[in-house]
Amino acid sequence: MRLTLFDLDNTLLAGDSDYLWGRFLVDEGVVDADFYARENERFHAQYEAGSLDIHAYQRFALAPLLTHSRERMQALRADYVERVIRPLVARHTRALLDWHRQRGDRIAIITATNRFITEPIAALLDIDALIATDPEIVDGAYTGEIAGVPCFQAGKIERAKAWVAQQPETFDHVTFYSDSLNDLPLLRWADTAVAVDPDDTLAAAAREAGWPIVSLRGEQPPFAISTAE
Repeated sequence: MRLTLFDLDNTLLAGDSDYLWGRFLVDEGVVDADFYARENERFHAQYEAGSLDIHAYQRFALAPLLTHSRERMQALRADYVERVIRPLVARHTRALLDWHRQRGDRIAIITATNRFITEPIAALLDIDALIATDPEIVDGAYTGEIAGVPCFQAGKIERAKAWVAQQPETFDHVTFYSDSLNDLPLLRWADTAVAVDPDDTLAAAAREAGWPIVSLRGEQPPFAISTAE
């Protein structure tokens, strides 16, 4: 069976749900505006440069879950997904997902963004398999730390392998779609790598490796890509 993995931010979405969640919390007055906005920009720049300390970032990103009730944060999240994320689903995302479903592929999202943010986004896209960075929960409360291996850079390979080992299916071919230089390890591990609206570093690597480069935001759907086993 074929397995098709999708990065989420700037791949299936025309934006970064992690970064935009930070901006949303600032706009809603949930966090200290000056500090949080500044740190959000700093961490985002590090991510784009490929130099992000994922543990330091997640302590920052998860901090509001420690200081506000779960009910309030879940209500804010629902509002965020509806108002901010739904309009950012890329133009051809749903058609591409359906194309892979019709081929009989198992599809999953694999993302560095934490599960609190991404779980309802996966549901919005009708994807039931989500491999994400997991916030640690002890005695029913968030600790602000990561549980297990962060789903980031080379950690995505480890998390993908662990997820595959838990599935009842046997996968003989893996395709991975991503936009980011941070996903080069998993792109190189996959049988088929597809660069989606890539950053400059990934675009250069894709050209060198001969990977397809497609857009989910343009006029034409990206169904001419090669996914031959």
